[in-house]
Amino acid sequence: MQILWDFLPLIAFFVSFKLGGIYVATLVLMGAAIAQLVVHRLRTGRFKPLHLLVSGLAIVLGGATLVLHDQRFIQWKASVLFWILALVCLGSQFIGARPLVERLFEAASETRFALTAREWRRLNLLWVAFYALLGALNLYVARNFSLDTWANFKMFGLTGLMFVFLIPQAFWLATRAQERAKEDGADKPAADGSGADSAERLP
Repeated sequence: MQILWDFLPLIAFFVSFKLGGIYVATLVLMGAAIAQLVVHRLRTGRFKPLHLLVSGLAIVLGGATLVLHDQRFIQWKASVLFWILALVCLGSQFIGARPLVERLFEAASETRFALTAREWRRLNLLWVAFYALLGALNLYVARNFSLDTWANFKMFGLTGLMFVFLIPQAFWLATRAQERAKEDGADKPAADGSGADSAERLP
């Protein structure tokens, strides 16, 4: 359900595009992005930075599409979003104690991973390159293929690439989290009093 909620603006855009065309879809996208922002604020008492970014781009570029009757602005939205995320990740390499990817993974899973600072920075740079590539791919498809092909690519192509990119990392980080758990557990005395301490108490 959380995944569906996070992808609400994209799903709403795709469905409304198939039913009513690009301008109806643009209007629906703007409404869905604002609704997502407001509902999250009411539920948690705070705004999610990504929701603010998505809704801001939807309003600015979606508004330009509707006012100027030019579909290119809304087609650029995904590219602008990905390139901003790439710049934010790149900036976190030099600003702050930890890169953005490390903070996001540990906050999402509430787990600490047994990675060195160098490994986290390499992973963070991988995300920088990936976001930059997604932005370029979206722009390439928007310029060289039909509007319908672009909409399908936006819904299934970009989303599919995100999952293909993320799933191997999730499995890899899970193994590093297990290693950390084992290391932590090895340093702690057993809860039932077994081990060296209890052996010393034997007569």
